[in-house]
Amino acid sequence: MYLSTASRIRRTRHSQDVLTELKPLTTDGPSPQDALPFDAPRRDDYLVYGKPLIGEEEIAEVIATLRSGWIGTGPKVAAFEARMAEYLGIRKAVALSSCTAALSLALRLANVGPGDEVILPSLTFVATANAVVHSGATPVLVDVDPVTSCIDPTAVLGAITPRTKVVLPVHFGGRPCEMDQLVDLVNRYRLTLIEDCAHAIETMWQGHHAGTFGRFGAFSFYVTKNLVTGEGGLVTTNDEVAALRARTLSLHGLSADAWSRFSSAGYRHYEVVEPGFKCNMTDLQASLGLHQLDRLESSLERRAQIWERYDEALADLPLTLPAPAAPDTRHARHLYPVQVDLNQIDASRDDVMAALHRQNIGTGVHYRAVHLHRYYREAFDLRPQDLPASASISERTLSLPISAALTDCDVEDVISAVRRTLSHFAKRSGVRGS
Repeated sequence: MYLSTASRIRRTRHSQDVLTELKPLTTDGPSPQDALPFDAPRRDDYLVYGKPLIGEEEIAEVIATLRSGWIGTGPKVAAFEARMAEYLGIRKAVALSSCTAALSLALRLANVGPGDEVILPSLTFVATANAVVHSGATPVLVDVDPVTSCIDPTAVLGAITPRTKVVLPVHFGGRPCEMDQLVDLVNRYRLTLIEDCAHAIETMWQGHHAGTFGRFGAFSFYVTKNLVTGEGGLVTTNDEVAALRARTLSLHGLSADAWSRFSSAGYRHYEVVEPGFKCNMTDLQASLGLHQLDRLESSLERRAQIWERYDEALADLPLTLPAPAAPDTRHARHLYPVQVDLNQIDASRDDVMAALHRQNIGTGVHYRAVHLHRYYREAFDLRPQDLPASASISERTLSLPISAALTDCDVEDVISAVRRTLSHFAKRSGVRGS
C-alpha cells in the first residue's frame, strides 16, 4: 500500500502550530442526565437536528406517484433532472441514490484508479474519502482554512505530485471554496476537478453555481440537506457523453433504462455495455424533489433569517461563530457551525452537546476530520497534528439547528439553551445566561 501521504501532509501544512495532544471524540464523561442541574427542559418536544421542511405538495405528489404505478426510475426522475440542470445552469444532471454514488461515478468517469492520487480536505464527511478508496486511488488529505473550513488552496498546491489526478474540494456548510485558485491549479497541472456539493445546492461563486466549475459536481438530497428526497444525489456535468455513461453505469450498465424498456412505446431489448452499479433515483424520491426545488429559494431566505438571529444573539458568548459570506458569493446556509472556546469553559464540546440534549435541543458535529478516524489513521500513517486546523475544528465544533422548518419559537429555544449552558460551564462571569 502506498503510505507516503503523511510525510507529504507534514511538508505542506500551512500552519506551524503543532497540536501536541487531542482528546479522542467520545461519549464518555458526564451523561446528559448529569450534565446540568436543571429541573426540566426548556421545551416539551425534542428539536431534532436537521428536521426537513416537507409540505402538503410533496405529500400529494408522492401519493399521486404511488397511484400511477410508476415508482421506480421514470418520468418524474427525468423531469427532476431537467429542472435541476436548468436551475444550476449546466447541460446535464443525472439523478442517483446518493451523493456518495455521485462521487463514485464521477471518479469512475474521470478514469481514476490504482496508482492515482486524489487531493481532498480532511474536514468532510467520510463518504468523500471512502469514494476515493473504493476507486482504488490514494486519498491525499490536506488541511482547511481555519476561518472558512474549506480546503486550503496552498495546501493543495503543496500536495500535488506526478500521481495526482483529481482535486476534490468540498463546499463546506454551503460556503463556496476559493474556486479561482482551484481552477487555476487544476488547469496548470492538467488535473480533473470534481466538486463535492453535498452542502451547496444554492451556493454560488461569482455568479456561477457550485458544481459547474469542475468536470463533475456531486450533490446530496439526504434528509438533512437543503433539498430533500429522503435519500438521493445528483452528478452534474457539461460533458454529454460522460452524462450518458453515468446514466448507464447507474443502472447495471444497461443500454436502456427501465422507463424506456417498459414505457407505452413498447418493450425494448437491452444490452449490458459495461458492468455497472445499482444507484439510480426513483420517481418516489423525485416526487419530493420536484416540490422541494420549488421552495428552494424561500427556504434559503428562511435559513438566512435564522443565521442572522443566531449571529445577533450569540455574539457575546465564548464561541467562534461562522464567518460572513465573502463578497460576490452566495452561501447556501446549510450548516451553522460554532466552535466552543474550551479555554473559557469548564467542559468539553461533547459536554455542551449533552447539556443541550438534556434541554431537548439536538445538535450535530461537522465533522470529525477524516484523518482522525481509525481506518485512515492506520492505513495512511496519519496523526492529529498533521492537519492542525482540521483537528482543532473537529475537537471544538458543533452545529446548531438551521432548518427552514424551524419556527421563531424553536430558534429562541435554541438560543436560550445555548446561553444557559455556556453560563453554567463558564469559568468566569463574563458569560451571561438567558
